[in-house]
Formats: sequence, C-alpha cells, structure tokens
Amino acid sequence: MPKLPKGMFRRKNRPGWYMRLFRGGGERWVSLGTDFAAACDKARALAAGLTVGPRNAGTVAMAAAKWLESYIRTQRSGKGQQTAAQRVRDYVEPYFGNMLLERVRGEDVRAFRLWLEKNTSLSLATVGHVLSDVRCLLRWCEDSGLVERSPFPRRIMPRIQEQPPKRLSDEEAEQIRRLPEPYGFVCRFALGTGMRWGELTRCQAADVKRVRVPGEVEEMWFVEVANTKSKRVRRIPLSPELVAEVRTRVGRLVPFATRSPGSFSTRVRRLTGIADFHVHRMRHTFGSQWVERGGSLPALQVAMGHASIEMTQRYARLTDEAVLREASRLSRIGGAE
Repeated sequence: MPKLPKGMFRRKNRPGWYMRLFRGGGERWVSLGTDFAAACDKARALAAGLTVGPRNAGTVAMAAAKWLESYIRTQRSGKGQQTAAQRVRDYVEPYFGNMLLERVRGEDVRAFRLWLEKNTSLSLATVGHVLSDVRCLLRWCEDSGLVERSPFPRRIMPRIQEQPPKRLSDEEAEQIRRLPEPYGFVCRFALGTGMRWGELTRCQAADVKRVRVPGEVEEMWFVEVANTKSKRVRRIPLSPELVAEVRTRVGRLVPFATRSPGSFSTRVRRLTGIADFHVHRMRHTFGSQWVERGGSLPALQVAMGHASIEMTQRYARLTDEAVLREASRLSRIGGAE
C-alpha cells in the first residue's frame, strides 16, 4: 500500500478512512469515505486547507434508502430489516422529507425527537429505538463519506425508567407446570431453560447432550442452542427431572413451530386464568429464580445468551416475594439464637 497522506488513518471497528483536523483551537475527525484513492485526494486537499464537501449526498430519504440496502441488509436479520424499513417509512421520511443530508444539524435531530413525542403515539422506549436507527443511519453516512461528520447530537436519547423483569410468581409458575400436555411440558421446558420462543420451537431432541464435568462423578446434561439471537452457540444445563422428560421424546421438542407466541400465550391464559401471562415471562422467571437460588450473574449471562452483563444485572434486583422469604429465614435464625 502506498504511503498514506499525513493525518490519514483508520478508526477501530469503523470502515473507511479518517483524518484528524485542528481548526480554531478545536479538534474534529473527518470521514474520508471507503474508497482509498478518493480518501487520499480528500486528505491532501484538507491538509492544504481546501474545503471539500460531500459528493452526491442527496436527501435524507435517498441516504436512508442506500443505508437500508447496504448496511441494514447485511447486518440485521429479516425481522430487523423489516423494522428498520418501517421506521424509515413511517417516521424518518415524513419528518425530514426532502431535506438535504449535508444540511442536517444536531438541532434538526432534537426537533425530530420532540416531533416523535408530540405527534405520534409511540412509547418513550420506541422513540429511543427510532432515534437509535437515525444515529446508525447518520454514522453510516459519515463512514461512507456522504457527510464529514455525523450531526447526531449527544445526550439526546430519552432516559427510560428501568423496569424489573416481569416474572411469574412461584405459585403461577407451578400452575403452568401442571397444565395438561403438551402445554405443561412446553412450560416446564421454557421455565427450566430460559430460552426464547423462537429457540424453543427450533429445539430438537438431538440438541440434548451430555458431558462429563471435570472433578465430578456424574455426567451433566445440557441443551445446545445454535440458532440464537446473538449468533453464538450456548449450552444450558438441564435439571434431572427435565432430562427424564426430554429423553423420552424424539424430533422437535416443542410441537408449536408454526404457532406464534401470542396464540400460545392466549391458550395458557384461558387454561390458567393468569391474565397477563406471556411466553417471555417464563424466560424472566428462569433468570430471577437462578439468582434467587444463589447462581452467579456471569453464568446466567451465558445461559441466557445476553450480549452484555448489564442486561443480566436486571435479575439481581430481587422480587418482594424473595425479599420476604429471606427476611423470614433470617428472623428464624435470630430466634434460634
């Protein structure tokens, strides 16, 4: 590779080339695009003090269409692609319209957030998701050389009150475990593994395997989850009771591969009377019970397939029920003394 112009470099985990400029006592990074020859020309022009603007940036709508076709299509799942396209169609295009990309400023993005909150029925969390996509779009524009720098401002994302995992009570969990088949087994399997609904419906009996744990006499059984949200294979230990059930089955373990989680949840609500039941609450129950029984957060992160420990830390906030049980236990110990 030929010698790079002075000040031209790559940024970690970002495509394309960049240049650090010092103007008016301040520092700013300028995207030079992904084409090496064009990036060199632009870097030499900037070093000489010339003004080099974006080329053929077009409107925000044009940039969003390229972003969907290039970045989103290669980085997100089919469902994620559909969601991003819908957000562009429903919110980005109606607000920004034919605004030129190179004229978008931070205050325009702030006004966009206010417009979302005032003129749509979106929850604050969904507003955050839309803004996250706009941030991704503008960063892609910077990396692609369409703009010198993303205009997405700092401290614009809405602050959302953290919600504890909505788990089932111990009585509700026991109630769904006792449901007639096949609903009872599906609920016991979900409560015992914490898998997402899509992972449950793809799980096969052949995915249940055993391994000898170093230093232990008995072998440990686990279910291997390959097609996951994070694209990482993970292995979830199984209890002896669940192993005994699973080993009697062949083929697909959950006989609801074509059924949506909503329809399954509706059926369970009718059978149990638990008005706010949803399949994802079984996953929350698995994580909460893991912590309540003394399991570690790093191990739980692996078992649940969380991308970061911050997501897992939500389960460290015990329920009122767990706190009352612990207080009762401590009072008995104090009374015995």
